[in-house]
Amino acid sequence: MADVEAFGLAVLVTALIGTVAVLSNRFSERARIPAPAIFLVCAAIASDLWPRLGSVSLPTIEKVVTVALAVILFDGGMHIGRRRFRSAAAATVWIGVAGTLITTAALALLAHYAFGMDWRLAMLLGTALAPTDPAVVFSVLGRREIAGRTGTLLEGESGANDPVGIALLVAVLGATGGGLSAVGHVTVAFLQQMVIGGAVGVAGGMLLLAFMRRVPLPSEGLYALRVLFGALVIYGLATVAHGSGFLAVFAAGILLGDERAPYKREIERFHSSLASLAEIVAFIMLGLTISLRGLGDGGAWWIGLIIAAALAFVIRPVFVGLLLWPVRLRRSERIFVLWTGLKGAVPILLGLFILQEGLPGVRRAYEIIFVVVAFSVTVQGGLVPELARRLRIPLRVVEPEPWSLGVRFQEEPEGLHRYQVRAGSAADGMTVDELPCGEDVWVSFVIRGGRLVPVRADTLMRAGDEVLVLAPDTPDLEAVFTRRRDSAS
Repeated sequence: MADVEAFGLAVLVTALIGTVAVLSNRFSERARIPAPAIFLVCAAIASDLWPRLGSVSLPTIEKVVTVALAVILFDGGMHIGRRRFRSAAAATVWIGVAGTLITTAALALLAHYAFGMDWRLAMLLGTALAPTDPAVVFSVLGRREIAGRTGTLLEGESGANDPVGIALLVAVLGATGGGLSAVGHVTVAFLQQMVIGGAVGVAGGMLLLAFMRRVPLPSEGLYALRVLFGALVIYGLATVAHGSGFLAVFAAGILLGDERAPYKREIERFHSSLASLAEIVAFIMLGLTISLRGLGDGGAWWIGLIIAAALAFVIRPVFVGLLLWPVRLRRSERIFVLWTGLKGAVPILLGLFILQEGLPGVRRAYEIIFVVVAFSVTVQGGLVPELARRLRIPLRVVEPEPWSLGVRFQEEPEGLHRYQVRAGSAADGMTVDELPCGEDVWVSFVIRGGRLVPVRADTLMRAGDEVLVLAPDTPDLEAVFTRRRDSAS
């Protein structure tokens, strides 16, 4: 019975911690401090107060956080979707890959020449700190969603540079020898990770979509689980094939994002909730690996703050800013993108990989990574909402919609479409009767601000409206609601 009671106590404590973590999002929204920062710092404080909390082995934490990150990236890919990704694909890939590489190089130079780290450790530190974290950015923004190309670029860059950074670190850790031989090994290993991961992700995403559409299951609850296990299969296959499993799940999520499938809304809600849980677990477990008392022993505090300031005010604005120059953005959007390259779980996870290598000075490097992440999510992240307001970045408030009205069909309905009216599209500002859709089109539902709008001939369409349309499947129909007039040609 004593074991049962001890287990019950552990379940109670874990559940209470989870409840507090969920409720902390309310505090996070008001204080403009990202919820991940709260999880990370509180876990680090708790591990100092109760040392037994830090007894979980590093390999165990690494494995748990790896699975959590795969879940987060898959959900992030689904949130972006193929349509949004296509609108900024070239810029996303360019910034995600080239931005990660140039940031790594700049950080390695700084760590070597300013703080005397040997080249290998400096390179590993730079690689770990290069990726950004979309979860931190959108935790700061709360219910506000960045509209247009800026939001897509930020999400896409963060999702793309995580697999790039991880693949680069794996390649650096596996490099042998020195000089040109090591550079060649890193380059080949990195390209292999990217190519195999991308190929497995695209092929796996297409197969998973076909599986979702064509193979029925006896229970509604099994559909979301099937997609989860399918995503993990894709991760595992890519990893076993010496590719980037993280890139694979991200690419698969993008492919599935806009596609129709049975119980798609339920699948998306399940994965969104699971990604939130994964974020909580990842940051809490990573926080347990740090002792705040020991950060000052090797100068990790002041070195980390210098590197964090250099990243925020010099390295990203200058080097990534040069890469961003050809991308079509307004000046205010460009400044916002450069500031919101926030660090999160991935740098600390990569720090764990480095920590287990046992190199001289690796513990101090891990503590430096923690300080940089803590600065990024609290100081930089805390300023994101105010910066967005001052730069007049277009934000859309996403109000909660706790009540739903749904219609279920046994077979996929033919000709039933759901669109969101885009600002500046042909439908924006037109009445239902004026829509250039032909006589075979029937607008059945209009949802505005979470409320149903009566549909009559003189009902005016507005940007942001969700419209349910029954019509023949033609490409011109989608353009009426989603394509801007100035790009219609």
